[in-house]
Amino acid sequence: MPRLDDFQPLGAIATTVQGLAQLQRLVDTGIPITIWVPSHLKSAHRSVQTYDRPLAAHLENHWCHYRAWIFALACGAVVRLISPLLSHKRQDPAVCVLSEDGQWLVSLLGGHGAGGDRLCQILAAAIGATPVLTGASHAQRYFAVDTWGMALGWQRGAGNWNAIAGQQAQGKRLYVYQTCGSSWWRTGLSADQPVEFVTTPPLENAVWISEKVLPLRVTSAVAWHPRVLWLGIGCERGTSAALIRQAIDQTLAAAGLSPLAIAGLASIDRKSDEAGLCQVAKHHDWPTRWFAAQELARVAVPTPSAVVAAEMGTPSVAEAAAVLASNGGNLIVPKQIYHQKGEAGAVTIAIAQSEREYIPRQGSLSLIGTGPGALDQLTLAARSALLAADILVGYELYLQLLAPLRRPGQMVAAYGITQERQRAQAAIDLARWGLQVAVVSSGDCGIYGMAGLVLELLAEAGISDLPVEVFPGVSAVNAAAARVGAPLMHDFCAISLSDRLTPWPVIQKRLRAAAEADFVTALYNPRSRDRRQQLVEAKAIFLEYRSPQTAVAIVRAAYRPEEHITLTTLGALEPEAVDMFSLVLIGNAATRRFHDWLITPRGYLVTLEQACLSE
Repeated sequence: MPRLDDFQPLGAIATTVQGLAQLQRLVDTGIPITIWVPSHLKSAHRSVQTYDRPLAAHLENHWCHYRAWIFALACGAVVRLISPLLSHKRQDPAVCVLSEDGQWLVSLLGGHGAGGDRLCQILAAAIGATPVLTGASHAQRYFAVDTWGMALGWQRGAGNWNAIAGQQAQGKRLYVYQTCGSSWWRTGLSADQPVEFVTTPPLENAVWISEKVLPLRVTSAVAWHPRVLWLGIGCERGTSAALIRQAIDQTLAAAGLSPLAIAGLASIDRKSDEAGLCQVAKHHDWPTRWFAAQELARVAVPTPSAVVAAEMGTPSVAEAAAVLASNGGNLIVPKQIYHQKGEAGAVTIAIAQSEREYIPRQGSLSLIGTGPGALDQLTLAARSALLAADILVGYELYLQLLAPLRRPGQMVAAYGITQERQRAQAAIDLARWGLQVAVVSSGDCGIYGMAGLVLELLAEAGISDLPVEVFPGVSAVNAAAARVGAPLMHDFCAISLSDRLTPWPVIQKRLRAAAEADFVTALYNPRSRDRRQQLVEAKAIFLEYRSPQTAVAIVRAAYRPEEHITLTTLGALEPEAVDMFSLVLIGNAATRRFHDWLITPRGYLVTLEQACLSE
């Protein structure tokens, strides 16, 4: 099951046995949910939490303890229960309502800001329910402006968000001015979405993506703030948190920088126990990065200090720490020194801007087999994992096949057909950055797919702390076999004819062994524009051991609109009729054709006949 860290803790309420049964279906898929039921239902399931007070009073006490809620109740009842508890769209949890028959899942509250629409789609896919989304962004399939930076950890800043969202819903053009942060989010925009990127600050229908504070003169605009600013701070021992906060506020204000763009705080490792620094970081939930004096001393800075070098073992703390924490980013504010009259202590602060924003969560990898290409061949688990991902990584054709399933705003990283290593490495890098990444392969990802390569690279790099889950899919050999009947009813094997990664002599040896052992054989990657001879040679090898009348099927693009099936024999097989989208099935000595089916007997009828004869 895909990780749902963005929605944890996730609470749920049922008041009937039927509602509890539907919530339990979600739990059975592996989704962590705390289910609350009235005490008289406790016997229906032992792992639930119970309440004895009226439901409204119970919900009031627990409303703020969960980031999302699922109610197995009528929508009207849920509206009445939650309406007194609502405060603001930026603070309220997501609310979904699951019908008691499990057929419908409604995104009722927090569809954008709290991710309710996304949660609803993920949960619905997990149990085969139909998600009900009523927002304009879903109906019109556009990337809602108030969700643009959520996956990347951006923070919403000033501006009239309702007005800009309204302009977007009406199809008005938005002018985007981006000065920092990743451009990955742009891959989530639909091709016809009216967005124009500008290089000069816009004033109307504007979206600023910036480390800067939105100017007061800009009235028809909103601001997103990627977390790209790293504060390098040095201070005297015992400097108060109040003085450190004051130094930060004054430095940001003087430079026109938004506090919402702060990624974290950095200093020399000798300050890792400095109470004031630790209090400030904890108050703002900022990550801290501590560096040894030797590391800091190697950084070239504009204002080194001999005094600091004598005291700390490095000529710079604030500037050098900011640069290191930002991974070599630009030092946009050189060190500033602050004292407060009548208060002990002093603060030195510098600010560096990183190229890549900080994402405040752990990423993950979902390695997903998407089946033969038709969306109705996806497993429920695979569909749910795809919807849960922030970004899909894969071969461009496979991503195109998944386009109808993509959520508005879901990012993509498309690669060419021979760029397997590049896409695997990119997926790992994106996940380590903090994104929920889905790596897609056609068929089953563990059969000539991307799963093995990704795991190999993780093992090679010694990366063991990244959550990885493999989701199986309907493999090409299963799909092809299903389209022509039951050719795989007895022992079979699969062999790829591509010699791009496997030497041809090795492939020849495997072909000969399979042919001699009378395996039903599936030939993957049988022929391409640059590989024309391999299938010719494979046919010749099989004819050494099999009759020319051996049944053969060529299945091209199974389950896709362009599907084409050819039933023939080994002797009549025409290699030039095969391409890279085809799979060739060669039957064994017992495989026979009946109308448009290929059947490989398992032996049941023979066994029954023998049993009858013996009697």
